[in-house]
Amino acid sequence: MRSNDIKALHDKTIEELNVQLDELLMLLAKSRLQKKAGKLKNTHICLLADDVARVKSVIGDKS
Repeated sequence: MRSNDIKALHDKTIEELNVQLDELLMLLAKSRLQKKAGKLKNTHICLLADDVARVKSVIGDKS
């Protein structure tokens, strides 16, 4: 996620953040399956996990 995207997270509503979180979690699950199949490297999974953590942090700040 780019720094502009991170700043944009704070402008979103909790509902929008929850939708984005669901999408990221689905991508993370698919990526983990692809990794097990040997089609993906670890870096992609780490980046997705970091994005999930960022979105969860912003949701926690807004709650």
